[in-house]
Amino acid sequence: MTRLLTVVGARPQFVKAMPVSRAIARAPDLTEVLIHTGQHHDAALSDSFFRDLALPEPAENLGIHGGSHGEMTGRMLAALDGVIARHAPDLVIVYGDTNSTLAGALAAAKAGVPVAHVEAGLRVFDRTMPEETNRVVVDHLSRLLFAPTRAAVGHLAREGIVEGVHHVGDVMQDAVLAMAALPARSGDSALHRLSLPPGAYAVATLHRAATTQSAASLAAAVGYLRRYLHRMPVILPLHPRTREAAARFGVDLSGLTVVEPLGPIDMQRLLADCALVLTDSGGLQKEAYFHRKPCVTLRDDTEWSETVEAGWNRLWTVDDYRPRREIDDYGAGDAAERIVATIARFLDEAPAVPRAMTGARP
Repeated sequence: MTRLLTVVGARPQFVKAMPVSRAIARAPDLTEVLIHTGQHHDAALSDSFFRDLALPEPAENLGIHGGSHGEMTGRMLAALDGVIARHAPDLVIVYGDTNSTLAGALAAAKAGVPVAHVEAGLRVFDRTMPEETNRVVVDHLSRLLFAPTRAAVGHLAREGIVEGVHHVGDVMQDAVLAMAALPARSGDSALHRLSLPPGAYAVATLHRAATTQSAASLAAAVGYLRRYLHRMPVILPLHPRTREAAARFGVDLSGLTVVEPLGPIDMQRLLADCALVLTDSGGLQKEAYFHRKPCVTLRDDTEWSETVEAGWNRLWTVDDYRPRREIDDYGAGDAAERIVATIARFLDEAPAVPRAMTGARP
């Protein structure tokens, strides 16, 4: 049985892993070992996602969170070195651009285990962003690079990466379709609890380091959200990092409808019935498009440039949207199946990883 080791640690990765994990479970001769680094350790950002998405329980939860980017990544790298030795995988799968992504790819590459990067090739061309550094390094370490868009394939080619690159579409589309198919929980949806009229509110998220790193940056983002309050309520599921930063800097959140972080199903229900999305998140820009909702990205750049070009998204520095059209890059909801099929072919054709490098199987 071929063993795949998946490294996740943050809320968006749990959602992206769901359709891929399901596809692995359906594949003959493949088995998955799921490792949670602990980067998002709060129950609302971790436990509820595993429960709501029916993800397999992690084989190990490393419990690593807090500290600087370098400190956190270093602790994860040391721990994952032992994880890889214990489980001796044939391939390691990482998602996105977090510290967990970088640590997983580094640990695997140093152990001689091939890396598959889901969401490869995304770029904003700003190396001051920690996420950009993570993306670039992980892409150059990976043997399989699963690009969600043709633009991402082009970015990789310009960096000299052409081998092992596959444009498969976006696993977030798979995940959103899967979550939309789940039955509603009568009387327990976020929409029901908040008594929100469909189509008459905005959904906002703020959590990135660039937003929360100073009083000025957080106040600017909160001030931008307040511009919409004369038109509609703005619902803000508050990330723990943002809550702590607002308290530390004395940034007033009054006027906004602040709620606790939401599980994935409740978040999708809110998105499905909202009028507008306001976010500094990468993933939520696409989720807004999947629900065909206009989005404003509270950043000066975006890794999802096609959402801007197609008129569904705009940066907060721009006053209006481009003419609207559909986006054909994201696929038809079959990205996870294509990823797993490609991994299976790769491992069938690749020479076996020497067990002396990864440790003996238990």
